[in-house]
Amino acid sequence: MAVIANRRSVMTLFSDASCPQSHRVRMVLAEKGITVEIVNIEPGNLPEDLIDLNPYQSVPTLVDRELVLYDPQVVTEYLDERFPHPPLMPVDPVSRARSRLALYRIEKDWYSLIADLDSRNDKLVAKARKMLRDSLTASAEVFSAKPYFLSDEFSLVDATIAPVLWRLKHYNIELPAQAKAVREYAERMFARESFKASLTEAEKEMGE
Repeated sequence: MAVIANRRSVMTLFSDASCPQSHRVRMVLAEKGITVEIVNIEPGNLPEDLIDLNPYQSVPTLVDRELVLYDPQVVTEYLDERFPHPPLMPVDPVSRARSRLALYRIEKDWYSLIADLDSRNDKLVAKARKMLRDSLTASAEVFSAKPYFLSDEFSLVDATIAPVLWRLKHYNIELPAQAKAVREYAERMFARESFKASLTEAEKEMGE
């Protein structure tokens, strides 16, 4: 494994061009201005390096010299610590724990619905669509409390939420009037240069 990793002198990200988990990592890389080689993979046609490096053969997978990471939250937290400016997690333990809890809930409540939204089962798609719309609407008050999610500064939480919100149009999810704060938050995120830089061609089409 180390031999394969060491072949790469530049940090490498194995990424799926339409995957929200890969997108959140790309947004963190763009936010911090990190030089990285992005290898776009095609599901069902994985490069040998990825098969050898990651026992789960999943993306995103980050290779930094001999280090190989393949959980999106582990990857983004590593990038935040490895490249500390700008910091994307709070310094104090209580705020950091709250951010991690928010990330956990976003994974469980929103990212968990992506597989069903991408399925060809109409019932699953309709159910997931309603669950995501209702959950985001119920969270509107939290989105309106501060400029960023539970924070005055952009954080890893925002980098995780933005890819989901970007895909709402793609999944034919229209937020109701009472979710105005969510839509306004989304517009602020999409206007960031780092967000624009993180988009692949496939993702740009999702927003059209």
